[in-house]
Amino acid sequence: MSQASQLSPELARGLLQLARGLLAATRNWTLYPPDHPTVKASVARLSDAIKQTTGGTIFSIGITPQTLLIEDAAADQGQASITEAAAMLHDHDLIRITFVGAVPAEAVHALLQVLSLDLEERRARGGPAKIWETDGHESIQLEQIDYASLLARQEGDVAEPAKRDDLWKSIVLSITNALTVFDEAAQQRILAISGSAPDIGDLATAVAAPRCTIDGSPMITSQAAAVLAAYRHLTNIVSAKASDRMPEVMGNLATASLQLDPHVVMQVLQSEDDPKATHQIVKGLASAFDDTKVAQLLATALAIDGQASDRLATIFNTIAPDEDRKERVMTLTRSMLSETDFGKAGQFQTLWSSMEELLVSYNDKPFVSEAYRSALDGVGGRAERMAVVDLPPELPEWMTSLGQDSVRALSVQMLIDLMTIETDARRAGEIAEDMVALAEDLLMAGAYEDTRSVVNALSARATTQNAIGRDACRQALDRLGDSLAMREAIALIGDIDDASWETIRYLVGKIGAATIPALIPVSASEKETLASKRATTTIVSFGKPAVSRLAPLVSDERWYAQLAGASMLGAIAAPEAVPLLQPLLRKTDARVTQAAVAALGKIDDPAAARAVQTVLRAATGQVRDAVMDALVADRDPRVVPMLSRVIGESEPLGKDHEVVLQTIDALASVGSDTAVPTLVTMAKVKKFFGGKKVRNVKEHAVDAMIRIGGPKAAAAMDQLAQAGDRGLKKILAQKRR
Repeated sequence: MSQASQLSPELARGLLQLARGLLAATRNWTLYPPDHPTVKASVARLSDAIKQTTGGTIFSIGITPQTLLIEDAAADQGQASITEAAAMLHDHDLIRITFVGAVPAEAVHALLQVLSLDLEERRARGGPAKIWETDGHESIQLEQIDYASLLARQEGDVAEPAKRDDLWKSIVLSITNALTVFDEAAQQRILAISGSAPDIGDLATAVAAPRCTIDGSPMITSQAAAVLAAYRHLTNIVSAKASDRMPEVMGNLATASLQLDPHVVMQVLQSEDDPKATHQIVKGLASAFDDTKVAQLLATALAIDGQASDRLATIFNTIAPDEDRKERVMTLTRSMLSETDFGKAGQFQTLWSSMEELLVSYNDKPFVSEAYRSALDGVGGRAERMAVVDLPPELPEWMTSLGQDSVRALSVQMLIDLMTIETDARRAGEIAEDMVALAEDLLMAGAYEDTRSVVNALSARATTQNAIGRDACRQALDRLGDSLAMREAIALIGDIDDASWETIRYLVGKIGAATIPALIPVSASEKETLASKRATTTIVSFGKPAVSRLAPLVSDERWYAQLAGASMLGAIAAPEAVPLLQPLLRKTDARVTQAAVAALGKIDDPAAARAVQTVLRAATGQVRDAVMDALVADRDPRVVPMLSRVIGESEPLGKDHEVVLQTIDALASVGSDTAVPTLVTMAKVKKFFGGKKVRNVKEHAVDAMIRIGGPKAAAAMDQLAQAGDRGLKKILAQKRR
């Protein structure tokens, strides 16, 4: 895929979340009644995914059998949720789904209802788009495939095999996804395809095409497996429906194979047949190659590679084992090559002599001793003898060592050992990349303990002074922390047990603050859930390094996202959080403002005190009361220094008189004796002609010390009763009766 047709990381993540939500909601809708808690939760998650991905605008998703499209950009087919969602929607005859503006819950319910209809009812009613016209909602638009052609095929009108219609595409998709069940229409089409070698070749090419690396290079082994699977489906259906055509079909398979990459064909011919299968495809295919076909395959391979190889010689020896046939095929091959640019090259005669010597005289004598050959020949008999005697007691342990878990653990340990012994910085960086790729695969597979081993090894190297590859390991951990695999693992933290969560939390802690972007989407929840609680607690545990990474959360348009960000910044209580919290003080949602004020109250920093003081000065009446309530709601002693700063930087007998009185009352509500020095200062306030304002400040300060109580407050009031001014002594005498 070209760079221009790639989705942005944000859009790719959003589309992946939407696909996951759609799959989960569709499954739950078919399993439970609409009012079941599981359905409600999955519908809410899907609605939230739609909102986050579309942003409330018009958002259109194209649908193919293999993937989802945004305009001309395809989603990552390496994500199982993408391919599964695309296949599910395509199987429901949809080619496009468009979201228009805000999508309410009733629209999501209607969509799930349409997706839950069985095939016969859906098609009898004209298809999903027709049904949506009457049962749907205007916020979602559906487009369907050509339904008339589908219904016509269902009635027996099977198109010619060369037609690349929806039925052809569904057959390709089924074979690609290793599905083994075909409906009657598909079986009839496959029978038609089996009679045409060009169409067999096109089918084999189509199923092999997706098996490529990221840069487009073919994965020969995987492509050969896909081609062999297509051939097996063809022969299985032919043997069941028209067994008398099998010789003809095998000849067509051999002819069709000449359309394919010769390296793929050679890999197919090197594959092993299933001994239990009715038809031995590989053996039959080799037998169906006549001299001309073998020569064509050989000429194509030689022209591409420019030389013969041991592998090609092995295949040639398998297809043409007798010497006479080898000579005939070589003559035909040379004749075919003579018409090509390769055959007309000046050095062709020299190259041909070496090729001919290798291909015609190839055998394994130079590589296999007579004793070893005898041992190989006796392997079958030895196996039969072992089968009738008692097996060794260690056999179960041997078999366990070949299991998936053991092989996976061995891969992990091998990479760790390679990193341990590596002495070259460049190679250490390459190994770190391999370890991250392995860790991502392990996360996707749910192998959290094995992931722990990989992360521990990377972390140990990243934190060791002057270690070879130290920086590469640190960078690798950062990439793992924000990878799609990590995001997918964290998306499930509300559904896993405590033991699995402890392992994931350990991994997140080892990787560090780089995992915060993956945790943020889970932490922002309108109602607290187990997942949001776990994510929030983990983010707060990172402390100061987490502050700057929470900026996207506090700038989010959703009120509950802003609330979550403010709460976490307050729990961290670092001075660096003040610039992020200040904009939240201007939000219209009272919940967000109160959370921001409460967070600032926990930060012992002059900037936080000034921010709160500004709010208090600007607010009046109920708004100011709400701000004060937010500050003292948790009765957290950490708020005392900030409240003391507000008082210290205010004018208690001037414009800030009311603010100071309410702040003194707030200190009393917190109830911490750390506020006593500030209250003593306020009790001693003096001003000529201060009048009522002076008395108000003194009374509130004395009342606050009485409410706080304790020996420290009592000692302070005793001292004030002896050394205070006459007005203060009078107030103390009245208040302490």
